[in-house]
Amino acid sequence: MLRVLPFAYMVAIFIMSSLPADHFVKLPDSKLDHTIKESLHLIEFAILYVLLVLAMLTRRGDFTPRWNLACALFAALYGISDEIHQSFYAYRSASWFDLVKDFTGISVCFYFIRGAMFQGKFRGLRKVLERV
Repeated sequence: MLRVLPFAYMVAIFIMSSLPADHFVKLPDSKLDHTIKESLHLIEFAILYVLLVLAMLTRRGDFTPRWNLACALFAALYGISDEIHQSFYAYRSASWFDLVKDFTGISVCFYFIRGAMFQGKFRGLRKVLERV
């Protein structure tokens, strides 16, 4: 199941990027609605990165620093492709700032996972990840 989740999540991202931003949820306060949806960029591709890591962790002994970096780069490249995809829809927007937010979320998760798995930091996180 963990190996399928990243691909299902990528499909969900693709579908949601094809729809207007308020297709699923629109809060009554438009400023709050915009702020919340913009802040989701910080976690959207971080979640993809974490799902990719979890999928790799199901392959015992195969998760190395290189695979960790590959997961982060793949999530970042998918973020770039998502911004390009959104640029083709009049009711969506693509921006460099959105990419910065995407990369920031990925980088924060990368920091913690790298620290836990390869640098002896964040022992609690490492225990959780090792149970996968």
